[in-house]
Amino acid sequence: MLSYYEARDLIIASVQPLAVEKVSLFDAVGRAVAEDIIANQPLPLFDNSAMDGYAVRAEDCVSGTTLPLNGYIPAGGKLDCQVGPGTAVKIMTGAPMPPGADTIVPFEETEEAPDKVTILGTVKKGDHIRWKGEDIKPGDRIIEAGTVLRPAEISLLASFSMSMVKVHRRVRVAILSTGDELQELDEPPVEGGIVNSNSWALAAAIREIGAEPVLLGIARDNLESLREKLTLGLQADVLLTSAGVSAGDRDYVRDVLEELDVEQKFWKINIKPGKPTAFGMRGPTPVFSLPGNPVSTMITFEEFVRPALLKMMGHKTLHKPLFKARLQEPVKKKYDRLQLMRVAVELNEAGEMIIASAGDQNTGILRTMIYAQGIALLAPDRDYYAAGDKLDVHLLGAATALGY
Repeated sequence: MLSYYEARDLIIASVQPLAVEKVSLFDAVGRAVAEDIIANQPLPLFDNSAMDGYAVRAEDCVSGTTLPLNGYIPAGGKLDCQVGPGTAVKIMTGAPMPPGADTIVPFEETEEAPDKVTILGTVKKGDHIRWKGEDIKPGDRIIEAGTVLRPAEISLLASFSMSMVKVHRRVRVAILSTGDELQELDEPPVEGGIVNSNSWALAAAIREIGAEPVLLGIARDNLESLREKLTLGLQADVLLTSAGVSAGDRDYVRDVLEELDVEQKFWKINIKPGKPTAFGMRGPTPVFSLPGNPVSTMITFEEFVRPALLKMMGHKTLHKPLFKARLQEPVKKKYDRLQLMRVAVELNEAGEMIIASAGDQNTGILRTMIYAQGIALLAPDRDYYAAGDKLDVHLLGAATALGY
């Protein structure tokens, strides 16, 4: 069996970013930029006022000095006046600096009368001016390839009048649940039936990262049904199955995938939960076969599938950062296997991350995924952790309120 890190590295090495497309800024949020974006002009584009006030020469502004007004420049206004010795120009935030001025005095530091203004405070040369190019100069790299576009990046691109941007295509992920016991949500319950929650959980996780889920429904535990559904799924960018990869009498998924020319890269990872996880490739198409238990399905998606999908969409940050967290209570585990423990996370008064089990770690206890804000990595070479020990933890989406 591969270790947790070996499996993760093998998957990432096997997948490549998808093709590039050009989209409008409106459609670019959450997408990864496909190339470095270089500034073709300065920002700001011209010297401008950072405050509503008066454009002056600092040398004319001894406290108590009264200066005649020589014009008014609103934001977006024309430069049809200048500041000569002993004069001032009324100016608004964002308006271009008039020739001759080297300082802005804010309104609240003056007293205005008709056609003149009195300076009340001390004036320092260069105050309250946004200088041309002080933020960005022509030739600067303003956004690095692989950066995910947030509102801040969209604002920056719009400031340079870039209405279109090159990004990597969204990955289409086909989702297939397998099993004779499964029922769809709207079907009347039958004895022994289990609702197909995995497809919906995986679709939600896929949409959460900006990818496109394609629901294939349920494949029954027979070769004909699996062959039909898996063939259809292999037309997507990624095929993702749940259940049917253990060692049961009717676990046929791996056999049918082999028949469909999927090269198996590994089957089983030395982790708990999620040991019966398989990964293969057919050409450029990755195929993930996850365990059928909903908790195991969600955890193996988080740890192995999510980073691969991000790479395919051009992201440069693939794995969530690990934090050191102090264990609130002792924990026993199986020796020689890495355990992915669902944990509740809180911060103590000192700002230190404190973790405790989110509940019974049996993979049949689904609500622990609701209570968990993080996943703790318990090393394979230990079978016991004492209260106060520190563990590596990465956070789940629900933990963003903690400020990490």
